[in-house]
Amino acid sequence: MLHVINPCFKIMEIVIGIDVGGSTTKIIGVDKDGIKFPMLVTADDPVTSLFGAFGKYLYDNKISLSEVKKVMLTGVGSHYVNSNLYGLPTAHADEFESDGLGAHYGSKLKNLIVVSMGTGTSLVKVEGDVIKHIGGVGIGGGTIQGLSNMIFKTGDIHRILELASKGRVENVDLQIRDISNTPLPGLPLYATASSLGKASANTSDEDMAAGILHMVLLSIGQSAIFSAMNTSIKDFVMIGNLAKIPQMRSVIPILQELYHVRFHIPQYAEYRTALGAALVGMKEKERAQIKEKTEIKEN
Repeated sequence: MLHVINPCFKIMEIVIGIDVGGSTTKIIGVDKDGIKFPMLVTADDPVTSLFGAFGKYLYDNKISLSEVKKVMLTGVGSHYVNSNLYGLPTAHADEFESDGLGAHYGSKLKNLIVVSMGTGTSLVKVEGDVIKHIGGVGIGGGTIQGLSNMIFKTGDIHRILELASKGRVENVDLQIRDISNTPLPGLPLYATASSLGKASANTSDEDMAAGILHMVLLSIGQSAIFSAMNTSIKDFVMIGNLAKIPQMRSVIPILQELYHVRFHIPQYAEYRTALGAALVGMKEKERAQIKEKTEIKEN
């Protein structure tokens, strides 16, 4: 089971991983007993977000600077920081290596594709101890926000999710059932023939929001599957904020049935890149010891 130490107890030699985005920073700590206290902080710029996240993390969890063994930074916003953080030296971790280590952590899978869903989506292949960035697609949270800004005049993901929860994908997507009264080879009646293919000027905001989310998530999932088609890999680990939205749960069964693959959403999926950065900062022996003590459950 996952070991979490109460902040009232003393922590020794914690390694902190920080994933710095444009305005959102995710931070997580790792010590000899496992992972600790994931936290997300938003600000107007990456530097403010980073310093705010780190200070709040230490304060809320009663961690002194002397207990921090190492601070590892990753993410696009991390390149703005090349100096000490509250007097502590920082090091940069490769984002794709962080994705691979973070997604693989606590997993019994040997080979997998990491699907890191942020503003866009990157794909990282993990085969044993070998981690390799294999590409990506320019579709992700930024796509959802851009389309929503144009259509709904808001990029607020909470508002978009609220709308989508009341919408029906089949009202906007052209499905196989709309063009054939019998399933096609390998394509059940509910399969999407054209995303938003039935959308019109009269489509409700709720249905359109549901259609946008479904289109983005389905496209990401299919891209990940196609990236592994010439390999024996059948397992895909979804990380990033989009992995946690409710609509992901309805897309995964469709993809698994159509392509005979397995999708996994690990606990703390949105913090896995930060976790990977912390693991980069630890020696291989330390990583193995921690992995033995910590079992991360999938949602």
